[in-house]
Amino acid sequence: MTEPPLQVASRGLRARERVVVNVDSRVARWTGALALLVAGSWLVSLLARSHHHANWHADGRLAWSLTVLAAVALIARGIFLGRPVTAAHAILAGLAVLAGLSAHIIALDVPGNILIAASGLVLMWPTTARAQPGELSRVWALVNATSGDPVAPFAMQYLKSHHFTADGAAAIAYRTRLGYAVVSGDPIGDETRFADVVADFVAMCHTRGWRIVVLGCSRRRLGLWSEPEAIGQSLHPVPIGRDVVIDVPAFAMVGRQFRNLRQAVKRTHNAGITTELLNEQELDGRQRTELADVLLLSAKGAHAERGFSMILDGTLTGRYPGVLLMIGRDPAGRVQGFHRYVVAGGGSDVTLDVPWRRRGAPNGLDERLSVDMIETMKDAGAQRLSLAFAAFPEIFKDKERGLLSSFFYEVIHLGDALIALESLYRYLRKFHALADQRYVLLSFSQLFPVLLVLLSLEFMPRRRRLPAATGWE
Repeated sequence: MTEPPLQVASRGLRARERVVVNVDSRVARWTGALALLVAGSWLVSLLARSHHHANWHADGRLAWSLTVLAAVALIARGIFLGRPVTAAHAILAGLAVLAGLSAHIIALDVPGNILIAASGLVLMWPTTARAQPGELSRVWALVNATSGDPVAPFAMQYLKSHHFTADGAAAIAYRTRLGYAVVSGDPIGDETRFADVVADFVAMCHTRGWRIVVLGCSRRRLGLWSEPEAIGQSLHPVPIGRDVVIDVPAFAMVGRQFRNLRQAVKRTHNAGITTELLNEQELDGRQRTELADVLLLSAKGAHAERGFSMILDGTLTGRYPGVLLMIGRDPAGRVQGFHRYVVAGGGSDVTLDVPWRRRGAPNGLDERLSVDMIETMKDAGAQRLSLAFAAFPEIFKDKERGLLSSFFYEVIHLGDALIALESLYRYLRKFHALADQRYVLLSFSQLFPVLLVLLSLEFMPRRRRLPAATGWE
């Protein structure tokens, strides 16, 4: 027995969150299909009976019929996607209809038709999930319980939403945009509950009419999303790069393959560079100010934050637990650069967030900071240290590129102003630690809107906010 299409939500919710009509039912879908059929039949009947008359459309019946059909089609599409109608949706759609009718009264027929047709789009516009910064302590507890996943710490990002199992043992981090729920990496927490949290998440997305995309899924978790019957759509894995994971206890810069790395580190020793490790939450005002100076004067456009899946926001704010800073100073004591790392798995795993360096910093500084962090974490008992993520390494590694590889190579370089992927790859390859493949899981039938959503999540800038102690807000 199906649920009735009308459900009144509880009081206390905001208008944009209070669902007044839930269309996730067979009755609602049949109603939408019938309305679309009636509107389409009316248009066909109108064309068949009147098209042979001169100026047959002068009375506006054709335009009005097309307007109604467009509105009904947009509503039917939303119904078939399972999108609920909130109070805000209903109010705005009603205002659009009133504005359209008002435009007709003053003989603005074209704008009026557009407004009335758009009311169907407004009524079924996808809902969005709110960020949940208040859940940080719960998310951190799960991150701290997750080992072997370099991406797990990024689940804490301020703008992400989280879906937990009923007992809070596992969770999924995600964001919504344009009707898509984009999952960030793998689930975190108790891996025996990952299948449960995925099933719960899929059911929740279904009730809200969200289609699912998974960005940064590891090879070992592909099976969680591989059943179209359970997920409600076919998600196809597309490789996007590899984790770069150092085996900390076994790390040693010996042999010919590490020659370039040894040379880079030696240059910084010759230049008098020294390093120190600090906890971000324990920085004093002077330390935050001098580090903020490096950040804001770097070559990365640091007044704005970007990124979604494999980055943590809030640098120097002390917002997140488990964040460590490896800092490099010149002989005069001036900070030349620093790396931001996040600890997970109770200290077993360490992941690089973002490296920052002053313009004109000595060559080899990033290598030095990474090596010193590895050695420091070795003494602390860490097992793995991730140096970010190598996107599309095969393209950069291949010197004899074919036509398709050359095309993608040129396309990738168009984004160098935002992220220089080839330069990052040349830095990472010095460590010879390419690990497991990561994937984006998506439906090929929705390729272009999915690409739009993913690119906007990763590259749309957000204003960076630093603590007042730094002197910049």
